[in-house]
Amino acid sequence: MTGDSRPMRFTIRRYHPESGRGPYWQDFEVTVHPGMTVLEALHQIREGQDPTLVWRSSCRMGVCGSCGMVMNGVPRLACNTQVLDVSRSELRLEALWNLDIIRDLVADSSAVFAKHRSVKPYLMRDDEAEADDVREELRQTPEQLTEYLQFSYCMKCGLCMAACPTLATHSGYLGPMPLAAAQRYSADSRDQGFAQRRDTVEGDGGVFHCHYAGECSRVCPRGVDPARALQLLKRRLVFGPG
Repeated sequence: MTGDSRPMRFTIRRYHPESGRGPYWQDFEVTVHPGMTVLEALHQIREGQDPTLVWRSSCRMGVCGSCGMVMNGVPRLACNTQVLDVSRSELRLEALWNLDIIRDLVADSSAVFAKHRSVKPYLMRDDEAEADDVREELRQTPEQLTEYLQFSYCMKCGLCMAACPTLATHSGYLGPMPLAAAQRYSADSRDQGFAQRRDTVEGDGGVFHCHYAGECSRVCPRGVDPARALQLLKRRLVFGPG
């Protein structure tokens, strides 16, 4: 152990559905050092203490968004969160809130993506023949790009969905990720599909259930600011584009 290293307790919420046992907490001790990410610590636990520990990860560089989990009560990405930036004494890890748990730290995101698909998160054109046989570029000014660019950075990690207090009490609420996507495409000058999204985004479970707690924007690792996107979507629904 180096002078900068220290032992830390990791308390992880475990769940193996095939065991017939409900979720429970399990403690591990990990020697951490400056710069160590939560993902590195999880690998250390699995390789040296419990090979049955399960989580989801892929890119290791904050791009894919698959390693989201709750750390000491805050949804974060394990790959780009350093242990000592969260705590210097104990780290409590659990699967993302507001989602079903598949196993240990792996949340079931299928319902999230079903909601995402429901808002038609893609460019739609009135002229379907034109869309199928594009003959020229759909031109866009830098100012028009700015209208939606920030919201296009979403990597679908689901942290905002886990942080949303409305979703915690209303499972039918679409949530910040799908609704921010609806604003991203509706604000795109090349898109003509807002009328097709309207019933979904303003209906039961739609954007007007948002109470603007702002937690979604606070936890977003890409600075998407979904809370702002939802407020702009509300304005669009009430006053129209512009």
